Amino acid sequence: MPDAPETPTRSILITGCSSGIGHAAAHALAKRGWRVFATARAAADVTRLEEEGFEALPLDLADSDSIEAAVAAVQARTAGRLTALFNNGAYGQPGAVEDLTRAVLREQLETNLLGTHELTARVLPMMRAQGHGRIVHNSSVLGFAALPYRGAYICSKFALEGLTDTLRQELTGSGIHISLIQPGPIASRFRENAYQAFKANIDTTHSAHADTYRKVEARLASQEGKAPFTLGPEAVVDKLIHALESRRPKPRYAVTVPTHLFAALKRVLSTRGMDRVLLRSTRDERE
Repeated sequence: MPDAPETPTRSILITGCSSGIGHAAAHALAKRGWRVFATARAAADVTRLEEEGFEALPLDLADSDSIEAAVAAVQARTAGRLTALFNNGAYGQPGAVEDLTRAVLREQLETNLLGTHELTARVLPMMRAQGHGRIVHNSSVLGFAALPYRGAYICSKFALEGLTDTLRQELTGSGIHISLIQPGPIASRFRENAYQAFKANIDTTHSAHADTYRKVEARLASQEGKAPFTLGPEAVVDKLIHALESRRPKPRYAVTVPTHLFAALKRVLSTRGMDRVLLRSTRDERE
C-alpha cells in the first residue's frame, strides 16, 4: 500500500514576539507542532528569537516596507501557504486626550491599527488561494470600555474591533475565520513601554492634568505590585489556541475578570452609569 500523505504543517505568523503574550504564544504553539514565524521590531530581539529556535523575522507595524518584506519572506518559505496570523503587536500611549498631538495619535494608530490592517490585507490573498485560514487580533477590554488617560490606545482598539467586525462579515463563506481576544490586565512589559511613551510624548508641565500626571507617572514608574486581577500571558494563549484550532472559533474571547465584568455592565447600565463605574475603577490612579 502507498504511504499515507503527510499532514501539512500548520504555520502561523505572530507579531510582537519579543516578550509577553507574543513570546508565550510562539513557544506554546511551537510545542503543539505549529511552524511559528516569530517577529519583532528590534534586531536584537529577532536574533534572540532565532536562538530560541524560531524562524524569526523583523517586522515593524509602523513601516509598510517592513510589513511587505516579512510577508514576502513567509510566502517564499511556505510556498504561499499560511494557516494563521496572530496580530499581537501593539503599545499603549498614555495621556489625556487634549494633550495628544496629531503626530502622537497618528503614531499610535500606525502601529496598533493601520499596520495590523495592512499586514492582514497582505496575508489574506494567501488564505483565499488555499481556501482556509485563521486570523486572530489581540484587542483589549479597552476595545469596548473607555478609561481616562488611555485615549490613544482606546481609539486604536475601538477602531480595530469595528474593522474586525466588518471583515468577519466580508469573509463569510471564504473558509477564513477571524476572532478578537479581549484581555484585561496581563503580566507583560506593557506598562514599562507605556511609561517610555508617556515620557517621550506628553508635556506634563503645561497640562491642565499636571497634578494627575504626577500620580500616573509614579504608578507607571513603579515596579511594585500588579493591577488587580492580573493574569499571566498563558491566559491569552489558551484562548488563542481555541481560536486557531477549534472547528467553530468564537468571534470574541474575553480574558480576565475586568473584561467579563465590564462587558456585562455595559449591557445593562446607562452611559452615565457606566462612566461612574469606570471612573471608580481608576480612582486610585487619580487621587
